[in-house]
Formats: sequence, C-alpha cells, structure tokens
Amino acid sequence: MKKELFISLILRILAAIILLQTLYFKFTGAAESIELFTKLGVEPVGRIGIGIIELITGIALLIPKTVFIGAFLGTGIMLGAILSHVFVLGISSNGDGGLLFLLAIVVLICSVSLLFLHKTKGISLLHQLLYSINKK
Repeated sequence: MKKELFISLILRILAAIILLQTLYFKFTGAAESIELFTKLGVEPVGRIGIGIIELITGIALLIPKTVFIGAFLGTGIMLGAILSHVFVLGISSNGDGGLLFLLAIVVLICSVSLLFLHKTKGISLLHQLLYSINKK
C-alpha cells in the first residue's frame, strides 16, 4: 500500500470515528448536547441538522470515491464548530476541559490534510460539475 493511501486511510478513519461517535449525544438529546446547542440558539433544529450533516460526512469519508466530498464537508463543519467555541461557547464547554474543541481541531486537521491528499479527485469533481453546468 502506498504511503499516501495509508496516511489517507488513517486520517479518514480517525475523522469518521470522531464525527460518528458524537452522533449518539446529538440524536438521543443528551443534556450536554442540548445545552450546547441552546447556547448557540439553534436547539433542536441545529443539533439534529448538524448531526445529519456529520453522519453524511462520516460516511463520505469512509467511501473511497467520496473522500474529497467528506473532507470538504468536514472542513466546513469543523470551522463552524471551532468558531462557535471561540466566540460563543468557550474552549471548555460543559466542564469538558476543552475536549470537544480539541476533537474539532483534530477533525479539521484530518479534513484539510485529506483535501490536499485527494486534490485530484476534487479537481475532477469540479470539472464534472462545470461540464454539466455548461452542457445545460
């Protein structure tokens, strides 16, 4: 297995595990999750909506053909999470010692790294999109 493929696999699995394990708290309405999204002013729609997007992202990261899309979504979601922590929630929220903030940074690093590792897939997707738009 090529070095880049191995690195990609590790980054994909790490980001997907982090994204998918947090879904339990979002979808079951755990008190910590409700409190967090209430502070953001988007409870319950934001909690469920972000959960659905994170589910799609986690699955996309695990499928080789959709890695770039998953990495793109992961980058956007984690930038939003990090900015929410910095400007609204605080680095440490609900007494977690900054764990959620740290996990968001890890997923962001994985996602951005995957964007670079799979940039040819991204360019190909962009070409396909532009071709389909120009065809109409």
